Amino acid sequence: MKRRSFLVSVPLLGLAQALGCTDPRSHAHGVYLLVDTSGTYAQEIGKAQLIVNYLLGSLQPGDSLAVARVRSRSFSEKDIIAKATFDQRPSQANAQKRLLKERVEAFAATARGSANTDITGGLIQGALFLKETGAGRKTILIFSDMQEELDKATQRDFPIDLQDIRVVAVNVVKLRTDNLDPRLYLGRLEGWQKRVQAAGAREWRVINDLEHLDALLNS
Repeated sequence: MKRRSFLVSVPLLGLAQALGCTDPRSHAHGVYLLVDTSGTYAQEIGKAQLIVNYLLGSLQPGDSLAVARVRSRSFSEKDIIAKATFDQRPSQANAQKRLLKERVEAFAATARGSANTDITGGLIQGALFLKETGAGRKTILIFSDMQEELDKATQRDFPIDLQDIRVVAVNVVKLRTDNLDPRLYLGRLEGWQKRVQAAGAREWRVINDLEHLDALLNS
């Protein structure tokens, strides 16, 4: 009887482990913050630091954060200013957050405006980073006026993959030409919305009041 009970319990134990064992990364949140450093928008970088500070205060152990710059060509790991997946140990996670904050501050102190704006390249690089983290929730924040300007050699006119990623444009300031013709501003955002949705993104949002960011990231 003992031998029979043992043999019956083995498959049941395996089934229980299979049902109860879930990848903790599925509950984690991965955030990729793209910071536009082109032209005069580089002057807005102080607000980007506020977003980084908020993220560092709200992301939990197991969550991932990367901060990258948008410049003339942005599809490169070299454009990632700082990145981390926060350790389960609070002391280690705090050390990671301090280092990430220091790197972003150093970047902000020396950032210079670039000639062009490769938002698409940054989106592609961000999607690759987030998929590698395995996070269940994935968000790309784009801190930019969303005016993409490419040189003649840079090719970005092709479909991209943003499957299951939420894309949020933040602090989309209006250009001088937008004040002259608001249709330019609205059309620019509509164009990005269509492209992001066609790429399979889970959601597209525009947030210009940074106080609304908290509710979005916790939803």
